[in-house]
Amino acid sequence: MRLRKELDELQEKEVLIIAQVSDALAHPARIKIFRYIMEQNKKRTPVCNKDLVQQFGYAQATISQHVKKLLDADLLQVKKQDKFSYYYVHLGTLQSYLEATRKFENMQ
Repeated sequence: MRLRKELDELQEKEVLIIAQVSDALAHPARIKIFRYIMEQNKKRTPVCNKDLVQQFGYAQATISQHVKKLLDADLLQVKKQDKFSYYYVHLGTLQSYLEATRKFENMQ
């Protein structure tokens, strides 16, 4: 019985991460923002709201709303330095999401 409960909890966590991340990436602007931050992280270039506003041409409030959705899904991490907040992709969440979607895809 106990083993079954642990398996059910693992599956529940996978379902939750798929739902949470999919919801966060459900808007084209968020996908573009997430991808841009990931590309800049690879180059070791810090990214803040000002950079996102300049890159995408959205109002600062719009960028903040989209970034908040990505942060809430744990796709991004924020590091505050002085008066700026810099964003980094949380690779652990992204990896967990990809693994869960692969398992979901292979279920039959």
